Amino acid sequence: MRHLTYLLILLGCVVLTLPLEFVIGARVWRRPRLAALAIVPPALVFIVWDLIGVARGWWTYGGRYLIGVRLGSLPLEEVLFFLVVPLCALLTFEAVGICGRLLRDRGARSADRVGAGRDA
Repeated sequence: MRHLTYLLILLGCVVLTLPLEFVIGARVWRRPRLAALAIVPPALVFIVWDLIGVARGWWTYGGRYLIGVRLGSLPLEEVLFFLVVPLCALLTFEAVGICGRLLRDRGARSADRVGAGRDA
């Protein structure tokens, strides 16, 4: 079971942030091209960085928490990390923006009602 640890953590990240798409309406999954433009370029930079680091012996990946599937010299989980974590961050960022707008709009409506009461 220990070999699934990294994958389960990534799955947990997705499971915890996925409701932001449907409950709050983050609209990240509904705009896949924009999501890909935000996620893929940095992921490629970090994947190349990792490939260089492994090739030069700067770091390695032990197999204790990995399933053993490799893409080149990188574990599958490490490649997925560079896709999943930014996706979860993007979902969170969009949801926070939506909540902020809702709270700001709600505050503006309350202020309008209070101001209207004074004029009456």
